[in-house]
Amino acid sequence: MQQSFYQHRLANGLVVLGERMPWLESVAFTLMIPGGTCRETTPRAGLAGLSLELSQRGAGPWGSREIVEQLDFLGVERSSTVSTFHTTVSMAAMARVLEPTLEVAAAMILEPHFPDEELEEARQSALLELSSIEDDPAQKCFKELKQLRFGEVFGRSSLGTELGLQAISHQDCVDFHARNCRPQGSVLALAGNFDWDQFVKLAEKLFGGWSGHAAAEPSPVLSHRGSTHLQHDSQQTHIALAYDSVPYNHPEYYRGRGIVGVLSDGMSSRLFTEVREKRGLVYAVSASSHSLKNCGSVLCYAGTTSARAQETLNVTVETIRDIRNGIDPDELSRLKSRVRTSLVMEQESSTSRSSQMAYDWVYLGRVPPRQEVLSEIEALTCENLVEHFLKYPPQGWTLVTIGPEPLEFADAISN
Repeated sequence: MQQSFYQHRLANGLVVLGERMPWLESVAFTLMIPGGTCRETTPRAGLAGLSLELSQRGAGPWGSREIVEQLDFLGVERSSTVSTFHTTVSMAAMARVLEPTLEVAAAMILEPHFPDEELEEARQSALLELSSIEDDPAQKCFKELKQLRFGEVFGRSSLGTELGLQAISHQDCVDFHARNCRPQGSVLALAGNFDWDQFVKLAEKLFGGWSGHAAAEPSPVLSHRGSTHLQHDSQQTHIALAYDSVPYNHPEYYRGRGIVGVLSDGMSSRLFTEVREKRGLVYAVSASSHSLKNCGSVLCYAGTTSARAQETLNVTVETIRDIRNGIDPDELSRLKSRVRTSLVMEQESSTSRSSQMAYDWVYLGRVPPRQEVLSEIEALTCENLVEHFLKYPPQGWTLVTIGPEPLEFADAISN
């Protein structure tokens, strides 16, 4: 199916992207702004998330309750997230209500009320969400893994810390938004059934008056090796493991991603088959690619009984390393089939497509067409995947465990 892709840059630096999907009745847009957790001040962990929450509690002509009612009236599905580098607002609606929907999103960015009287309620909600991690050791394990691996700045959780959230003032939120909510470095990506020329005019109308220079780029991300254990009296042990890989903008990214697919995409993947099905060591095991600008990693998780935790770690690592001995043609065939399916499914979701376009532009400076992605996947062979694995072997290990006893893994320290 032929893609209709468009791009335009406003005079203030905001990049506007579009891909027409005329077979849909919906549209979705993703607005990414360079105001992530890495731009928080050290004593204010959680500032990005709290600022985002307050910015949506009334904006432009709408009060806190009215803005919710307006979006509900329009039938808008929405979400907002904070990541390491960006704050993201996404909305999806019927194509006929694109203009009023985008008007609300623009007001959140350009005219937020930041109601002082609602700060404590927002803070308590954030603290409650943070405390819920204590009841979810798997999530806590990953939170600690990222902190250890990427350091204090780039390993921050979007949930913040209790001390950080308690320290944040109303003025901190206002200042964070004003300092980081700038058009330069921001991306507005639209996918679905729309008229491009009309959308550009609408973007100019709503965002053309937005001004301000982008904040300085953060320093390069570095990964750190090491291990830590969090004591937790339980019959279970949670294992979070990371090792070096190529980042999203690397020429061989799809080979690296292909290896992760062989390891963990689906119930026929190696980790699921070897660690869970054949040996019965875990109730959950997975691996995923993770990129932070120039820094790529593979993040792994295994949940098991404490009695079998050491064996689980050993078998998981050996299963990863066993890629060097070859990949079966059936594994490669299943991988390619899953990617083809995901690309087809993306054509049915304006939300997924707008999000992917924004992400591609931020990390690649362009949006690769689907055919290019498909060609990269079709070019994968058992031989070039193993060649990539030998060229970029697992190293720089980071390990976090939660359970009654620490585990032995010399590679997390010595390699």
